[in-house]
Amino acid sequence: MSQVKEKKFTKRSLPREVRLSIKASQDKKAERICVLDLRELTSFTDYFIIMQGNSSRQNVAIYENIEQELGKEKIKPFGVEGLENAEWILLDYGSFVVHIFSKQAREYYALEKLWADAPRLDYE
Repeated sequence: MSQVKEKKFTKRSLPREVRLSIKASQDKKAERICVLDLRELTSFTDYFIIMQGNSSRQNVAIYENIEQELGKEKIKPFGVEGLENAEWILLDYGSFVVHIFSKQAREYYALEKLWADAPRLDYE
């Protein structure tokens, strides 16, 4: 008898490294944090973590803290993009991707609308 494991999507069921990323971003006052569950929609990643900062300097601080906190667990990104302007910093960890936006870039690219079919968790 094999049991089908149901994929739950709650704040408590998120993978540890996703929770660590959220905590690290909250420590640097990231705003409007949300997680999109892409497991049923795409094969390139399981989760998007989307957030915004109030300045390019804050966006870089959020990025640095996420990378530092995950680095303590020996979790390194496969790639990082967008540090030059820091309007949209992307950290690709394989099973999840962190997007750190400026307010203007977030509104322009509207990832939440693009992936509107994905289950979503919001953090205040």
